[in-house]
Parts: sequence; C-alpha cells; structure tokens
Amino acid sequence: MKTSVLPHSPEAWWLAARPKTLTGAAVPVLLGCALAAAQGGFRWVPALLCFLFAFLMQIDANFINDLFDYLKGSDRADRLGPERACAQGWISAGHMKRGIGVVTLAAAVVGCCLLAYGGWRLLPVGIACVAFAFLYTAGPYPLAYHGWGDVLVVVFFGFVPVGCTYYVMVHDWNTSVTMVSLACGLVIDTLLMVNNFRDREQDAVSGKRTLVVRFGARAGLVMYYLLGMLACWCCFYFLFEGKLWAALLPQVYLWPHIRTTLQMARTGHGKALNVLLGDTSRNMLLFGVLLAAGLLIGG
Repeated sequence: MKTSVLPHSPEAWWLAARPKTLTGAAVPVLLGCALAAAQGGFRWVPALLCFLFAFLMQIDANFINDLFDYLKGSDRADRLGPERACAQGWISAGHMKRGIGVVTLAAAVVGCCLLAYGGWRLLPVGIACVAFAFLYTAGPYPLAYHGWGDVLVVVFFGFVPVGCTYYVMVHDWNTSVTMVSLACGLVIDTLLMVNNFRDREQDAVSGKRTLVVRFGARAGLVMYYLLGMLACWCCFYFLFEGKLWAALLPQVYLWPHIRTTLQMARTGHGKALNVLLGDTSRNMLLFGVLLAAGLLIGG
C-alpha cells in the first residue's frame, strides 16, 4: 500500500488515472490506424487526436469508477485490486468531481476537433462515450453492477474506437473493420474478466452482479480463455481477403494467453491475481501489434 502518497499531489492523480490501463485505450486506435494505412488513408493529425481522445476517456472512466465505487461503498478494506484514490484518501470526493469535470471537458474539446475530419456523424458517438463512462458505475442502474460491463467493453473498446479511428481517415466502414473491431473488443475484455474473476467474492457482497458472480469462478476462467480464442478466430476472416499475415500473426498471441489462463487457474483467488493484470495487458498489446503488423504487411 502506498501510504506515502500526499493528498491531491501529482502522484495521487497519476495513480488515480491508472496508467497501466491505457493499453486498452491505445490498442483499438492502433488497429484503426493500421486498417486506414492498409487502405492508403492514414493521416497523422486525426490519428493523434484519436489517441488523445481515447486516453482522456480512459482516464475519465477511471476517475468516475474511482469516485462512484467509493460513494457506493464498494471499495472496502478487503479490496484485492490496486488501491483507489478516493478510498485511500489521496483525493477527496469533491476534488475528484472537479477532476472528472476537467478531463471530460478536455475530451470534449478533442472530440470537437475530430468533427473536422469525421463530420457531425461522430457527435452522437462522442456523446455516447461520455454518457456511458458515467452510466458504467453511476446512476440508479449502474451497468457494471448488473453484468453489462463485458458488452460495453466490446462496444466502447472495440467497435467505437477502431471503427471511428478508421472512419475519420477513410470515411468508410467495411467487413474488415467489423471483424477487427470485434476481435479487439474481445481481447480487451480479457482484462475486465480477470478483474471480475479476482473480485468475485467482494463483488457478490457489494451487490455487483458481474458475469463471474452470476455464473461462478469456473465459468469466469472459461470465459477468459474463450475471449482470447474468439479474438484470434476472428482474424481468420482475413484469409478470405488474401491477407495471410493478418490471419496468422495474431495466432502467436495464443501462447502467452494460454499460459496466463493456466496461471489464473492455479492462482485461483487473492491479491496474487493482480500480477495477471499486467500479464493480460501485455498480451493485449501483443495481439494489437501483431494484428496491426499483419494488416500492414498485407498478403
């Protein structure tokens, strides 16, 4: 436990932002850029704006989750995951609310800049990103507490960032975008799954009905494994487009994914599962880099 963190210090805000989770924001944009580059439509300025928007929204979601889980009493003394800023007293609820406002505003400004490249069709998508960042843990029906977290990950870490990154550069959508978006959302959901697997007992006490709480630890382990497998199987679509490397390179991901799954099964429960968060994040990045490389190599 980081007891030496000064309240409201830069370190406190940095820890609240949970920088290790930013892999989940970077990988979808990377894949959207790779798809655009494969079509000869890559552009640096909208790419950088997409990365910035994704990072800001990820940090915003982390701040929101930190605050509202604290207010709901979910971050108790028996929490197994990384420490939360509000629960540890590093950042007060009032300051966190102001931080959320600043980051939300910054994301909105970047999103408005993207309208110059993608048009007004992106506006409702941006509004949905902000709205669901709050609805995930806030409001009378927090979606994460009712088992909707995995669906939201596939949508907002798959279809939205991959598809919109591609769209602002190419102004199109095709089956390749759909399959990459689905694969990306599935592989990033492994991070949520290992979180929910670790926290299943505490979530059950807090009334957080994740899929792991609903169906049990064994089901969570199987779902973690299948998410990675399905992501790789999605890549076989590219065989029909003659893009051999885009189909084959991501299969390398299966080796570390299977190893992490086995380690998850052996560990079973407790804070020791936190190591697997880093392993899963590394695996996600590997998958994204391999698929992006395959798309860029082509046939």
